[in-house]
Amino acid sequence: MKILINLDHPAHVHLFKNMIRNLEKDGYKVKITARDKEVVLDLLNAYGFEYENTGEHQRGLFNKVYGMIKIDHKLYRIARKFKPDILVSAGSPYAAHVSRLLNKPHIAFDDTEHSREQYWLYSPFTEVICTPSCFKKDLGKKHVRYNGYHELAYLHPNYFKPDLKVLSDLNLTRRDKFIIIRLISWSASHDVGEHGLGKNIKRLVKRIEDYGSVFITSETGLNNDFEGYGITTSPEQIHSLLYFAEMYIGEGATMATESGILGTPSIYISSLAKTLGNFNELQNKYGLVYSFTDPRRALEKAIELLGDRNLRLEWQKKREILLKERIDVTKWMTDFIESYPESFYEYLKNRVGG
Repeated sequence: MKILINLDHPAHVHLFKNMIRNLEKDGYKVKITARDKEVVLDLLNAYGFEYENTGEHQRGLFNKVYGMIKIDHKLYRIARKFKPDILVSAGSPYAAHVSRLLNKPHIAFDDTEHSREQYWLYSPFTEVICTPSCFKKDLGKKHVRYNGYHELAYLHPNYFKPDLKVLSDLNLTRRDKFIIIRLISWSASHDVGEHGLGKNIKRLVKRIEDYGSVFITSETGLNNDFEGYGITTSPEQIHSLLYFAEMYIGEGATMATESGILGTPSIYISSLAKTLGNFNELQNKYGLVYSFTDPRRALEKAIELLGDRNLRLEWQKKREILLKERIDVTKWMTDFIESYPESFYEYLKNRVGG
């Protein structure tokens, strides 16, 4: 069986990397296609994957529409030559459109409830949509739920081992305390009209520096006010850095979830905070993540937590509880795709109690 996997975002590389290795180990032929957005290609190169570049990320409505047509066309040419039996993505409109043109099934893995525009673009051309069990929307007959989170596909202990070298690269030791701040560009279609830290960044940095070194990662780069705060860690090492951090604070939803799952206290600041099922569960069930729409309340909580000497130990205990109750997501994904469509029929059968 031939499987085409399309990647549109750095998080998609992490989501599928172990599954790709499993599929190839089991004898399946895999074609990776990737959009040139942020560090997608850097990650693929770092992990040693072969891929075909489908085009650059576009900004602005007109450019996005033109870019979609252009990428659809390029992906179609690649896929027609490869002749896949299944196309897989993290809810990619491009993969969905091409799957319909080729009359082949498209399996999407989605965990973003508020990404309405993207859902409308890919769902009509998609046979199955797989989401975490905590996903807040019902997507109908196509919807398959699994007992985990996207981030567990690569941060489960079966696959992830933190690398101490990331600390020496930043002249840090295990005894040094540091906090990571994440800023996003707010340019995605589902981010229109939303907000995060805004003008509160300077105040946040000044207050938390009393509790450790501060490192900032930003999708748009850092201005002169934050010169010297940037992270020089290579993209594939960012999860090790999150693991050793005293705390994560930021606008990035994926990194906030990653931090919580790694057992690092995580504070997510966004007007989108209440719309995401994974955040509700990680906060209310496991106590690993706090989410706020008000940056001032987020800062108050950060200061409160950073004053706890047992903070790290408490969060690692919470992480152990989560890991005992959740599945190896990569294994589930691999089994589902390798057994498709029987895996989907079996899920439907169990869902209706037959």
